[in-house]
Amino acid sequence: MPADLRDDLAIEIRLSPAFHDCDAMQVVWHGHYFKYLEIARCALLQRFDYDYPQMQASGYLWPVVDARVKYIRPLRYAQPLVVAARISEWENRLKLDYLIQDAASGEVLTRAHTIQVAVDAASGEMRYQCPPVLWERLGVEVS
Repeated sequence: MPADLRDDLAIEIRLSPAFHDCDAMQVVWHGHYFKYLEIARCALLQRFDYDYPQMQASGYLWPVVDARVKYIRPLRYAQPLVVAARISEWENRLKLDYLIQDAASGEVLTRAHTIQVAVDAASGEMRYQCPPVLWERLGVEVS
């Protein structure tokens, strides 16, 4: 089943940027956006009981190998935000798409994605196909 037809492959979290995430103009420093994406990614993976501790216990590490962010509008101190994360690929890599919106208006502020690959924890070898444990946790049927 395509990822866009599975609502359980997406999550929304709410947060407001802290003062220590902002510069002197009370705008969130660009590097902190990745922290917000990570919070959403972990919340989504926890839904499948396959967050980072479970990944490591299953024998795989999942480093981020690509991250892209499109900064559309600035995030500001204490601004209520909705951060959405959706798993869009899981066969050869784990790709998540993100959307950060203003919680009050729904205005899109940021679009992003991250790509992670499976690495065998024992050998350090990258897998060119996601291990079956990911598919099992996601409830994906392997053909």
